[in-house]
Amino acid sequence: MTEPIQIIGVQGLPLIKKGDDVAALICDRVPLGEGDIICIASTIYSKAKGYTRPLSEITPSERAIRLGALNGEDPRFVQAVLDASTDIIMEHPFILSELSFGHIGVRAGVDQSNIEDGMVIFLPPDPMKSADEVRGRIREITGKNTGIIITDTCGRSFRRGQTGNAIGWSGMQAIRDFRGDTDLFGHVLKITEEAVVDEIAGFSNFVMGESNNGVPAVVFRGCPKWTGHDNLYFSGEEDITRRVLKKEWS
Repeated sequence: MTEPIQIIGVQGLPLIKKGDDVAALICDRVPLGEGDIICIASTIYSKAKGYTRPLSEITPSERAIRLGALNGEDPRFVQAVLDASTDIIMEHPFILSELSFGHIGVRAGVDQSNIEDGMVIFLPPDPMKSADEVRGRIREITGKNTGIIITDTCGRSFRRGQTGNAIGWSGMQAIRDFRGDTDLFGHVLKITEEAVVDEIAGFSNFVMGESNNGVPAVVFRGCPKWTGHDNLYFSGEEDITRRVLKKEWS
């Protein structure tokens, strides 16, 4: 019989500042067990690592000024988005762009929430490496082998509302691959691939909240193991939506 899954919001974390040891702060507040999966909001990891920038230090380019006027945004903020992007997929009514690690997001994930006025915060430049680092630090502190998911909040095509997505993970595979298995009627599954890291990230976002809850990390205990692969992002040729948008805006 499958054991129940426990979900524990990490309470009492301080406002994170540059230099803080996020892994140690979590370990101080929740006794972690073998096989636990810890979801960590990218915001607190980025703040701890100093992936932030004052708007006052950003000089907007001509493109940033044009897009700022087009979209009704501060051109300095737009410049931060352009700096974080490797490819602009759509310019209006908002900037949709690709980041160096393959994630595609609105405004490159650059944010002005949960940070001091006049500052912007960036996603970690290599979230997979970030997840590995946090996992190793937790193992160093506790001796436990855990999984780590770095999350970010993203909108969705065709539906209203934001959900949590995984942008980096360690200690698990992103996709549970059912291809080759059979369903209840013996039919062979040919295309079913479950994005487990996104499902866990999505529920962690429900626990974290989107305003002033102050719960930027969530522990999942008792999740069953799965096998699959890490090819979470479509390649350029596979991504039909991206190809259509690029054709529209090129």
